[in-house]
Amino acid sequence: MLQIFKSTDAGMIALERIESGAWINLVNPGKSEISYVSENLNIPVEHIIAALDEEERARIEVDGNCTVVLIDAPVPNVEAKEGGVYYTVPLGIIITDKNIVTVSLRENHVINNFVERKIKSFYTFKKTRFFLQILYNNSKLYLRYLRDIDKTSGLIENRLHKSLRNKELIQLLELEKSLVYFSTSLKSNEMVLEKIQRSNPIKMYPEDSELLDDVIIENKQAIEMANIYSNILSGTMDAYASVISNNLNIVMKFLTSVTIVLSIPTMIASFFGMNVDVPFESNPHAFTIIFIISMFFCDYYSTDHG
Repeated sequence: MLQIFKSTDAGMIALERIESGAWINLVNPGKSEISYVSENLNIPVEHIIAALDEEERARIEVDGNCTVVLIDAPVPNVEAKEGGVYYTVPLGIIITDKNIVTVSLRENHVINNFVERKIKSFYTFKKTRFFLQILYNNSKLYLRYLRDIDKTSGLIENRLHKSLRNKELIQLLELEKSLVYFSTSLKSNEMVLEKIQRSNPIKMYPEDSELLDDVIIENKQAIEMANIYSNILSGTMDAYASVISNNLNIVMKFLTSVTIVLSIPTMIASFFGMNVDVPFESNPHAFTIIFIISMFFCDYYSTDHG
């Protein structure tokens, strides 16, 4: 999908062709769309394709007349039956002399918020400011999703208190995987942000530098939250694993005791069932006496070893 937008006095409008000062948004583009953008903006095709590789690492690169920035953006797993499960995908931002291009393999709320005009005070022709606003909203989105993960884990824990089932434990495991993805991606993004701050590959005004500082602060906060939630979730799963193991030990101890208790009357009945002379064989109350003896030994064992 290829979308072209441009800020005007009347607001942001959609265009049919690329113009100076326009924002070009590519989402899982076809070959013809990639070629069109590459030829019109003189961007090497490999820079656009790199953002479509899910395994591509976050980085920043200056190549001739364009600056290529790859970051990791959070995406909810729509296939998950319950919310709170996320992963990350690369988001490419290419800044040229007159335009800015965003490239992603899947739709994400970072870019959609700009497309749907939910972000105020952004202009497509202010490329540096727009670029930093994308980074800022990406960090804010991480924080939002992290809070959702924490809320979801709390709901699952409440259900676990009532019933220790594999379903809830698997859901906690999925949340932990999401936190691992987030933590890894946020650290990669941090390296890109620090490189931007250190080497200044993009021309910035004083207010842009302040916004970059805000982006770095938000990203660091997201890293800390991801680490805290990951440690809490890991400790919770270990605790429930210990509870399940302890419950299993109690059940096994009970079943072992029942097996031993039931083996006592079986042993006595087997002894008196032999075709040899045995005590009480002429006693008319033999069955009652043997039953009482069996119950006595069963009660004695269960009292001492129960």
